[in-house]
Amino acid sequence: MDNIGLIGTVSIIVSGLTITIGSIGPAFGEARAAAQALSAIAQQPDEANTITRTLFVSMAMIESTAIYCFVVTMILIFANPFWNYVVGKAGG
Repeated sequence: MDNIGLIGTVSIIVSGLTITIGSIGPAFGEARAAAQALSAIAQQPDEANTITRTLFVSMAMIESTAIYCFVVTMILIFANPFWNYVVGKAGG
């Protein structure tokens, strides 16, 4: 296999692993945050508005990790910085 094919193969495999592992962690984190928020609301119903607001901010921060992994995956698939280097070395 030539270098261009190898970089393409490795990029696709790493992209798959990145989005897989990068989605599992935030999913567990969001589930735990929601469960804890529901438990807190059950114990203190008067503070439901504050707990809900804090929950939504926490969910957004947790979800940003998955979004960063998605961005890295898209870069590896569509804008891989190694392509230009290998093509430049092969052509020159």
